Amino acid sequence: MDDAMTALPLVFDAPRRTKPPRHLADLTRDEARAAVTELGQPAFRADQLARHFYAGVTDPAQMTDVPAAVREDLAAALLPGLLTPVRHQSADGGRTRKTLWRLHDGALVESVLMRYPERATVCISSQAGCGMACPFCATGQSGLTRNLSAAEIIGQAVAAAAAMANGEIPGGPGRLSNVVFMGMGEPLANYARVRKTLDALLTPAPHGLGLAQRSVTVSTVGLVPAIRKLTEEGLNVTLAVSLHAPDDELRDTLVPINTRWNVGEVLEAADAYARRTGRRYSIEYALIRDVNDQPFRADLLGRLLAKRLAHVNLIPLNPTPGSQWDASPLPAQREFVARLRAAGVPTTVRDTRGSDIDGACGQLAAADQVDGVPSVAVPVPAVEEGVALGAESDQG
Repeated sequence: MDDAMTALPLVFDAPRRTKPPRHLADLTRDEARAAVTELGQPAFRADQLARHFYAGVTDPAQMTDVPAAVREDLAAALLPGLLTPVRHQSADGGRTRKTLWRLHDGALVESVLMRYPERATVCISSQAGCGMACPFCATGQSGLTRNLSAAEIIGQAVAAAAAMANGEIPGGPGRLSNVVFMGMGEPLANYARVRKTLDALLTPAPHGLGLAQRSVTVSTVGLVPAIRKLTEEGLNVTLAVSLHAPDDELRDTLVPINTRWNVGEVLEAADAYARRTGRRYSIEYALIRDVNDQPFRADLLGRLLAKRLAHVNLIPLNPTPGSQWDASPLPAQREFVARLRAAGVPTTVRDTRGSDIDGACGQLAAADQVDGVPSVAVPVPAVEEGVALGAESDQG
């Protein structure tokens, strides 16, 4: 197993890059109103711009409540297009769509929109790449390019909400109901901007997307100080902890952050969050053949979690090109589930939507950088014509 480990360093401080242009989604409401007045317009124009942004309007010509003479200038100043779609890839009959976004500095990130019969969920990225160096994760092995701005993160959710509202996903017009911070990056390593994004997701329209707190999930590999900080915020979003091993010896190699904060410390911080919110947290556990799927590890995990307010979400490992890692076989998965349930731990196995387009958990790596556009890519005509469609995006 050691030969399969890639010893990348942990990276907490994102490399310094040119900041994205100023964007309304990075500003407080008062700051946005002040910015509009500095441009010689009444403060309420900021509220109009916010209404258009969160509705997914990217063309100033459609902002008909703003005087035609100033639409272009206001949009350029406060709604710059920060996310340009490079391609869409679809799976599951079009109900899963992965989008590769190019940012202002050429960095690439991905988001995945998944439509189910009763809900629509978008998985968004909080960093370009990731500095947590988990060896079985394509994103972790790509290294960290930079943190995303709040507007860049929010823009992914706004684009997904607009796609649902416009009927771009099979099933007719619908509503985005859930957001999960499980795309590229470690969300709590970009805490301030993720926190601002949470405000935007939860604030009612027209100044946000108006999602329910229980419909938003923040995932982490276990940055204990940041979990504690989130606990103090008073929010009731869902916390998901990417554990992947119940023992420190194995987790030190699978999730290198464990050398800073071990399993016990991570679970203690998650328990504090559960006590304050009264809500279960989720334990994410990628089942890797002959690495962490042994029956004794299922029993150990069961003993760890039996009396905790936790739920286990098992994820059969999603393959990535060139990886030596493989998913646990079905018999091993079933035994792992059975042993956890026998210990009294609520357990489910995650639906691996989008794995055939490298859109499932652990597969997001913006592979364009290496291999070019895959044959299954669906080009976006507007990009080929040089039109940036990203005013639903963000700033840093």
